[in-house]
Amino acid sequence: MTSPAMASYGAPPRPDVTEAAARLAELNAFPGASKSELKKIALAGHTVTIREGWSLMWEKTPADKAYFVLHGKLSVRHGHDEFAQLGEGDLVGEMAIVHHQLRNATVVAATDLEVLHFTTEAVEALRSTVPAFAEAVERTAVSRLVG
Repeated sequence: MTSPAMASYGAPPRPDVTEAAARLAELNAFPGASKSELKKIALAGHTVTIREGWSLMWEKTPADKAYFVLHGKLSVRHGHDEFAQLGEGDLVGEMAIVHHQLRNATVVAATDLEVLHFTTEAVEALRSTVPAFAEAVERTAVSRLVG
């Protein structure tokens, strides 16, 4: 497996990185990010396909990952009640990472999904090195606190 550090020193990029970076640009998810920053974001994550009905994260569990939705829709639930649907261009899982808390919702694939999976470490690294990523995370967190 190629590490992000190795990919920046001449190893061939993972095939999904170019496609994911192009999709991030298409969705305008990180306004102001350069092509190289979008590629850095894509490289920090891993493209994952998730089948409809599968859970991505569970209420009252530790914040160990976040996802960016490239294709598809998510159902966000508290208990058995859905309180939001998220889709292409949305980030999910960042709130618990940013606030160092347990998850406050369960997230289930409402359709088949293609997502970028980020570890907590990747989210924190991107927040400190890619200003457009940090701004998007903060904007998302604030909108969810207000909404």
